[in-house]
Amino acid sequence: MKELLSLLKKFFGYSSFRPLQGEIIEHILQKKDALVLMPTGGGKSICYQLPAIYLPGITLVISPLIALMKDQVEGLIGNGIPAASLNSMQSESEQQQVKQLCIQGKIKLLYVSPERVKVDADWFLPQLDISLIAIDEAHCVSHWGHDFRPEYTQLAILKERFPSVPVIALTATADKVTRTDIVNQLHLDNPRTFISSFDRPNLSLTVQRGLNKKEKIRAIVRFIRQHKGQSGIIYCMKRSDTEMLAEELSLYNIQAVAYHAGLSPNAREQAQNDFINDRIEVICATVAFGMGIDKSNIRWVIHFNMPGSIENYYQEIGRAGRDGAKSDTLLFYSLGDLIVLRQFAEESGQQEINMEKLNRMQRYCETDICRRRILLSYFGEEVEHDCGNCDVCKNPPVRFDGSILVQKALSAIIRTNQQIGVEMLILILRGSARMDLTEKGYHHIKTYGAGRDLTYIEWKEYIYQMIQLGFIEIDYTNGNKLKVTALGNKVLYGKSQAQLAKYFPADKEQSGKSKKNGFKAQPIRPKQSDSVDDQLWDALKQLRKQLAERENVPAYHIFSDASLEEMVQQRPTTLGDFNTIKGVGQIKLEKYGRVFVALIRFVLKLPKLTV
Repeated sequence: MKELLSLLKKFFGYSSFRPLQGEIIEHILQKKDALVLMPTGGGKSICYQLPAIYLPGITLVISPLIALMKDQVEGLIGNGIPAASLNSMQSESEQQQVKQLCIQGKIKLLYVSPERVKVDADWFLPQLDISLIAIDEAHCVSHWGHDFRPEYTQLAILKERFPSVPVIALTATADKVTRTDIVNQLHLDNPRTFISSFDRPNLSLTVQRGLNKKEKIRAIVRFIRQHKGQSGIIYCMKRSDTEMLAEELSLYNIQAVAYHAGLSPNAREQAQNDFINDRIEVICATVAFGMGIDKSNIRWVIHFNMPGSIENYYQEIGRAGRDGAKSDTLLFYSLGDLIVLRQFAEESGQQEINMEKLNRMQRYCETDICRRRILLSYFGEEVEHDCGNCDVCKNPPVRFDGSILVQKALSAIIRTNQQIGVEMLILILRGSARMDLTEKGYHHIKTYGAGRDLTYIEWKEYIYQMIQLGFIEIDYTNGNKLKVTALGNKVLYGKSQAQLAKYFPADKEQSGKSKKNGFKAQPIRPKQSDSVDDQLWDALKQLRKQLAERENVPAYHIFSDASLEEMVQQRPTTLGDFNTIKGVGQIKLEKYGRVFVALIRFVLKLPKLTV
């Protein structure tokens, strides 16, 4: 273990293992198979990268995306570890060169796609001294997985060709059904399953419901302005929404770019590179933008639409805060999204399973108890205390007797013969003069205008609660019409009370135009501030960006935000002090130590380092 810890510090800059890492590595070194479930940012990669350095021969890593391979390989090389990938973007000569280096034993980690495994299983791979096989994003193996690819289900060939080589399958999320399927599909030999805590306490969790498209855009602008200078992802259900959002945000001087599978490969690559290299701060994307991103300093994730399952949601919010620093998430939930997703689930090949997953996601969005407890419970992890870092914990619901409000709504539904949806119900209650309302004679019913004292958004929120509490149900087979339930009838006729949670509107949009953040590469000028910490943080970010541009790598490959934050806190003014910072290994100490220490001393107004 002492030798492993020495390698961990030398190549990765850490003095100790995170929870489970040491156990997993020891298990692998005993040549035993393993299934590893660790949240994004939990340190999965080190579980196979460190054994790869320690063991003789080469480690074969199966990865689903070229972008992910590229990022991993660049990070390893930056840490002084010989690594390479084989992919379809390389020329024939480039592929042959990589293969030759592998055969010569000059590569420690080789990244390949599942398609490549099938092609090379009979000729190239048997020529290698393979000591370990790692299958990343292993949920793709499962028929029930998030990103199903047929090629992943054929990876059992690895066990057939290399029966004595240990296999480690890694994923950030998988429920019990998916875990069992992974083991069966890969033909793992009596594997031990390691399940790390799924808790990501650095991620705040917020859900806003009932907003229309314009309201969502305004909320997003407010959110981004509150996170000025920080990188983030906005996930959308539809391609058209990614483009619409990118255009809308540009009107507010927010640099954003769209990303979806309908764009050309060059356009997608450009968008991804601009985001990874901090040339733009916001990317509006479909789920096509996912596993290929290993950017550690993403500070926030927004869901423009509700995901179809908690697994998908957890994977996507997991893109934020991989470095462990505080990060925020925001999810917009609407009945419209629910209806669309329900249709998708009903038309899928696994209707029953997908409907149950959608129902669990809906309950997460509608809950009025700690959201983190709901999230963790889904993965079989129970906690005793509320998290204090979700919107429900931060703003606990204030209850009131809402029986009269419920009676008004239910009465309107009954008086329209249960033939209206949410929008028409609100228009009736608020006394709208809209033509389609008056044409049907709804302005003559007794409850017309009975709710003028509440805004459209307030009524929308309270109707959501009525649906959640079981007073109203949606008839999905009949144009999503609202129906009064037996429980609702009890409230309507005064036999039962209805306790609702008081709705508090979000803060109004901050006035003033946002300024564009310009960046001057030379020289480094810390921003003017009374806080030395702020000056130091800004200067370190500038230096990191310069180095990243010079080396043509993402900024987080130089140092993560978490490492920069520790530099601000510890203020290392010697190379010895700098070596104690998490993320500073031997290679990076030699490569960047002097320039970072020099900058820190400059900001602190200390004499130059003379040795």
